[in-house]
Amino acid sequence: METTYYIERVTSQRNLVPGLVELTTNVVEGGASVGFMLPVSQMKILNFWKRVLIRVEQGEIILIIARDTISNTIIGTVQLVLDLPENQPHRAEVAKMQVLSHARNQGVGGMLLKTIEDEAVKAGKSLLVLDTATGSPAEKLYASHGWKRVGEIPFYALYPNGSLCNTTFFFKSLSMN
Repeated sequence: METTYYIERVTSQRNLVPGLVELTTNVVEGGASVGFMLPVSQMKILNFWKRVLIRVEQGEIILIIARDTISNTIIGTVQLVLDLPENQPHRAEVAKMQVLSHARNQGVGGMLLKTIEDEAVKAGKSLLVLDTATGSPAEKLYASHGWKRVGEIPFYALYPNGSLCNTTFFFKSLSMN
């Protein structure tokens, strides 16, 4: 079943937390290394998203979400972390790209990535960095969208099941038109 979706930048909380918690629970239970361990703690995920939304309101993070056009549920998200040291005003970090398992391979991740890159340019950023689990579908997505692989660090993080996870780092220089 193909999902139709739209992308939006979050400017207020508008009761997004339940949908964001559901999304993160889905991706963690699916094995994605996004900072949480199994069994999934709903309270930890809830507190994480509350902190992110505070940082969005403070202008430290740009949050983009993808919504299903029929159900209006959140099916994907990505963050742009702007709050970096003062000697790095030209760059930002792309973080926590997540897409619901049933919505993958339908262009959602690619559209989230393009949107966050566009937002970075609007914010005056000329360099983006990110990291992802080595061998993950996300690694292929980034490479296919012009991101340059920098290298891999073995045993950098854990998968939700506790097994060690290698991490690949990428960067992308942005055109400042």
